Parts: sequence; structure tokens; C-alpha cells
Amino acid sequence: MADFDTAFELTMTAEGGYVNDPDDPGGETYKGIARTRNPKWPGWTEVDLLKNNSNFPRNLDHHPPLQTKVKALYEAHYWDKIRGDEITDQDIAESIFDFAVNAGPRTSAKLAQVAVGAKADGVIGPKTLKKLNDDDKRAFLAVFALAKIGRYVSICEKRKESRKYFFGWVRRTLEGI
Repeated sequence: MADFDTAFELTMTAEGGYVNDPDDPGGETYKGIARTRNPKWPGWTEVDLLKNNSNFPRNLDHHPPLQTKVKALYEAHYWDKIRGDEITDQDIAESIFDFAVNAGPRTSAKLAQVAVGAKADGVIGPKTLKKLNDDDKRAFLAVFALAKIGRYVSICEKRKESRKYFFGWVRRTLEGI
């Protein structure tokens, strides 16, 4: 079965640290956790307190209680939603998890379901798990990557400000193959 800690570490490398980009609809973001989408996340209290330190935002990564909250959010709201512990292949689980973090667990689940020919309802259930666990890994990762890139193209066509993120999204997608 796939390992959350391994997937988490890889995704955190891609997510980076603290960002407050005015072009990002997520607004203020720490390790991929957007304040606009997660306003009640308890980690924001810690981030706000740490903003008063002279070494902000570097100090965030060295604050163990904050890091515990980051990991807990990702496990409960992303890994568990995609049923990562029940996916047998680590690379497949990592790809679905990473995209769930980037696009949301329902979107990631739908694209994974399309890639394996399951009903695309956005919920990974027993039938989808069976198909994921029985599928050819290389074929799945390639089809899933193309679906992700297609979604990014669509985002950039609808929202011109997002074009600056496109090549980073594609790089992240291709690194997961």
C-alpha cells in the first residue's frame, strides 16, 4: 500500500513555502494551503503570530506546531479523500494526491476515474480503487498527466492571469511520471 509520508514530502517540495501573490485566486498561501479556501485552518493563527518575527517567512518552516497542522490537514483533507492508503502503487497514489492538493480531491478523483475508465463522480470508491490497483502504472500515469495538462490549458484559457503558472504546473505534472 502507498505511504502518506513519502507522498507528503514530495508534494511539499512542489508546494514551496509562504506566498502572497496578488494574481493567485487563493491569495495568501502557506505550503499550498490557501487562506481563501481554508480560512478556518488553525495554522493561520500561528502564521499570523509568526509574521511579527524579523525572519518571517523563513521562520514558518522551523515551527513544529505549524508543521504538524500542515501535515494533518493534508492527510485528512487530501490523502484520506483519495483513499491513498488503499492504492497499491506508490507512484499512482503520489500522482493522484499531488493533483488533489493542486486542484482539489474531487477534480483529481474525476480525472483518475477517467484515466481508468471508471464512472467519473469525483469519489474514489471500491470500483475505482480496483481499477486503479489493476491498471498498468505507466499507462495510467501518462493518461492522467495528459488529463491534468488539459485542465491547466483550460484554466489558462479562462483566466489569463493564470498563464504565468502554466509551465510550472506542466513541469510538476511531468515530474510525477
